[in-house]
Amino acid sequence: MFLVSICRLGILGPAVELRHLRYFVAVAEMENVSRAALKLHVSQPALSRQIRDLEDEIGFSLLERTAKSVRLTDAGRAFLDNARALLQNADEAVTKARAVASAEPTELHVGYSPTPTAEILPKILRAFQRAMPNVHVKLHDWSNKDVVDGIRDGRLQLGLIVPPTKVSALHDVRYEEVFHERVCVAVAPQHPFARRRTVPITEVAAEPLIGLTREDYPSYYDYLSIIFSKLKQKPRVVEEHDSFSGIMSAVEAGTGVAIGADTLGHSFGNRVKVLHITPEPKPISVGIVGAKGRLSPVADKFWQCAKEAASKK
Repeated sequence: MFLVSICRLGILGPAVELRHLRYFVAVAEMENVSRAALKLHVSQPALSRQIRDLEDEIGFSLLERTAKSVRLTDAGRAFLDNARALLQNADEAVTKARAVASAEPTELHVGYSPTPTAEILPKILRAFQRAMPNVHVKLHDWSNKDVVDGIRDGRLQLGLIVPPTKVSALHDVRYEEVFHERVCVAVAPQHPFARRRTVPITEVAAEPLIGLTREDYPSYYDYLSIIFSKLKQKPRVVEEHDSFSGIMSAVEAGTGVAIGADTLGHSFGNRVKVLHITPEPKPISVGIVGAKGRLSPVADKFWQCAKEAASKK
C-alpha cells in the first residue's frame, strides 16, 4: 500500500495523526473546506491549518485550492485511497478490541476447599449454570492458602475458603462470609466412640489425631489450637496428610481420629462416623474470596449464587 510505503520510507513522519487523515479525507470527498468543517464540527481555519500541517509533514501538496473549492493533486488522489484504507483498518481494530474488552469470559476459575463446601458447592454450580449456561466453571482443589494466592496473582477469579484465623491476612482481597459448619470428630466405624452421638472434647484430646500437613495448611493448626486451648492435655498428631481424603483413609484404618467440618459425613458416607463434640467448639466459617475492586458480571453472578445457596442451607 502507498501509505504504508511512505511510512517506511520516512515520508510520513510521527507527527501525522489519524485526525489529519480524517480531515484530509473529508475535505477531499466534499471538495470544499467549509462544508467539510461543518461535517467535522471544527472551524474552517482550524481545518485548513490541519491540512497544511499534513502537507508540510509529508513534503508535498495534496490539494489545489481555488477561491470556492479544492481539488486533489495527482499525489493527493494516490494518497486518498490509502488514507481511507488506513482509517478503515484503524476503525476495525478499535471495533474488534472493544468487542474483546466487553465480551464475557467463557470460563470461570474457582478454587475451593472440598470438605467444608462438599454439600453446598453442587447447589451453587446448579444455580450458576442456570443463570450463565455458556460459562464453564473450572474447579481447582487447592489449599486455602493456595486459593488466596491464586486470587492475588490472577490464576483464579474466585475461591471458596475457610479463612485464616487472622482476618488481616485477607486485607488485600475481597472476602465475604457465606455460611458456617459445625466442628466434629470423625472416627472409624469400629472405634469405641462410634456407638455415641457426642464425645466430650477431653476424650477427643486423648486420642491420636490425624491432621493435614502443617506446611500446607497452617490455619488448620491455628483452629486446633483454639479448639483445645482450654485443655491441659493437647491432642497428639500422629500422621499428617495433604488432603482430607488421605486423612479419612487413615481414620477408616483405625490409625486415629480427625477434627473437621460436619460435612465430612456428607463427603465420606459410612466410611467414617462423624460425631458432635461437647462443649461444642465455635463453628468453622466458610466464605467466598475474589480480587479487590469490581467483579466481572460472571464472577459477580457466581458470588450471588453462593450467597443465595448459603441462605437456603
